[in-house]
Amino acid sequence: MDLKAKLRHVMDFPKQGIDFIDITTVLQDAEAFKEVLDLMKERLGGLGEFDLIVGPESRGFVFGAPLAYVMGKGFIPIRKRGKLPYKTVKAEYELEYGTDMLEMHEDAVKPGQRVVIVDDLLATGGTTMSNIELIEMLGGKVAGIVYFIELGFLGGRDKLKGFNVHSIVEF
Repeated sequence: MDLKAKLRHVMDFPKQGIDFIDITTVLQDAEAFKEVLDLMKERLGGLGEFDLIVGPESRGFVFGAPLAYVMGKGFIPIRKRGKLPYKTVKAEYELEYGTDMLEMHEDAVKPGQRVVIVDDLLATGGTTMSNIELIEMLGGKVAGIVYFIELGFLGGRDKLKGFNVHSIVEF
């Protein structure tokens, strides 16, 4: 299936000059959504043994939670500041105009656990680096990272050198 052709491009969203790649067209197509999850599961299977799947807010939840279910793994959400109810560890990341904070519960990952990150998009790699920081703060090891889409021209993979990175569709 040509998953790239199933994606919708929305020009000038959220601001002028941005070609926003909308995944909702894939999510609403049961066959395409299943194909993405099957391909992600295949990539995850090639990473060896791991304990948990981490999915950053919010589209990482869409792919990470069903993969955790199918693979019999725990799922850990990474959320924006102030969204988790228990004690958290925090990592700052850069936005185009300033910074923001991501959080994960302080007991989400145990020392030595092997964790994979599942998300919808690799752009510059900044958010993923924050995810890695949170996992490593708690003593976890990142076993691999799987994305639905990679924007190769933004160089995010370069920032993730040394990590096992996979994507399904690349632009």
